[in-house]
Amino acid sequence: MVCYAVPTTAAFILHFVRGKKPSWRDSQRYKSLNLLLFGGAIFGIIDHLWNGELFLVGPNILSDLTLGFAITLAIMGVWGVMVYLEEISQKSTSKAAN
Repeated sequence: MVCYAVPTTAAFILHFVRGKKPSWRDSQRYKSLNLLLFGGAIFGIIDHLWNGELFLVGPNILSDLTLGFAITLAIMGVWGVMVYLEEISQKSTSKAAN
């Protein structure tokens, strides 16, 4: 029932690390990752609120945390694909301009 804790924690860690690293602070890529993680966290929290399970801990907490890690990895995977497609788009645009 606490699967939303993993993307929430990842979002806050990235937010504070991004604030301390000057090279990351203004990077649009890390901003988008942070927004995706916060979106996943908010979705999980709303889902658990809706079902009345926000602060419940299930009988198998390891399974719940594994689900949270799977959700977080899926978010990061989608972000990675977005970054990759953006780089391909920029390379093809720069080749067309030359």
